Amino acid sequence: MECYDVAVIGGGIVGAATAKALIEQAPGTRVVILEKEAHLAAHQTGNNSGVIHSGLYYRPGSLKARNCTEGREALYAFCAAEEIAHERCGKIVVATHETQLEALDELERRGQENGLTGIERLDAAELREYEPQVCGIAGLHVPQTGIVDYSAVTRAFAARVEQGGGTVLTQAEVQGVERRGSGFHIRTAAGGVESRFIVNCAGLHSDRVASMCGVEPEVQIVPFRGEYYKLRPEQRHMVKNLIYPVPDPKFPFLGVHFTRMIDGGVEAGPNAVLAFKREGYKLWDFSAHDMFETLKFPGFSRLARRYWRVGMGEYRRSLSKTQMLRDLRTLIPGLQADAIYRDGAGVRAQAVARDGSLLDDFCIREGDGMIHVLNAPSPAATASISIGNAVARTALEHFAV
Repeated sequence: MECYDVAVIGGGIVGAATAKALIEQAPGTRVVILEKEAHLAAHQTGNNSGVIHSGLYYRPGSLKARNCTEGREALYAFCAAEEIAHERCGKIVVATHETQLEALDELERRGQENGLTGIERLDAAELREYEPQVCGIAGLHVPQTGIVDYSAVTRAFAARVEQGGGTVLTQAEVQGVERRGSGFHIRTAAGGVESRFIVNCAGLHSDRVASMCGVEPEVQIVPFRGEYYKLRPEQRHMVKNLIYPVPDPKFPFLGVHFTRMIDGGVEAGPNAVLAFKREGYKLWDFSAHDMFETLKFPGFSRLARRYWRVGMGEYRRSLSKTQMLRDLRTLIPGLQADAIYRDGAGVRAQAVARDGSLLDDFCIREGDGMIHVLNAPSPAATASISIGNAVARTALEHFAV
């Protein structure tokens, strides 16, 4: 039976960053990462656009804002030190209608309050200087935004863990947790593990892991699939870097955009539709257990009653290339149907409260001998080093190694 000081459940970027921070802050700490898949970064981390977010959107003083600002610069420094391909390329945020100008003003104010320097306010002609294919009446250029491969970052975090004496176990799905004395016995698909402390970074299954640990999470993870198109290689010239719309304040995670990726590809999208399985990357992926769990949760029915019209619009975009193209053309009017093709998808682990509200900020809760990261949406990958450092400090306060 292997014995550890801390077991980190979940081998995504937040889990790997937390394990790295534990070893760096307290050398000699016996740390294990327990990942249920055959490789790290298999889900949210490995299925996103690879954007290093600036912190423009987030409410000043929120956990998102603080961690994004600190984590962004730490991530750039880490990538440079590890020679991980990345680029601080900048992005533009485009207002296409006068009704969006007030929201654009608010974004500029938030960015400045969150410490972003060099933000440029752009008129229509200046927008086209950055992105010649874009049509808008005003915009912002945000130089801090970048791109990276987050799977590569996660592997580098895990390598630091192993170099520091930690352990990474894959195909080690957690199947049960019980208290034993002052610690825990964790039953996994790869065998039993003893640990003094647990950090739950299980993403799409974080609420279930919390329940296994005897903690009432008070929220439930509802999976939303985001489906992407890609520009064909001969059309990539239409997008120089990153092009985003002014977000709807009520639904900041909705709205299509264009993202140049570190491998040279360009993604377009996504939508956001209810996934019928927690790891449902395809339209026809279905889990009766997952759907029953979603439908019986009172928060979901309240959410659905409140926002069903928005949801139907997202499904139209999911099922219709014509609808997706129409939305993409609000930013690039010259985009043709044959310029894009359907590509992959990601699944967002959205925490929903019992009253039907969507948790917007990071949600990290402590228990007796454990910490649960219950909501870590974007910009969690950007902020992963900062989140990991904070979680590690809290964990280490509970015991002396």
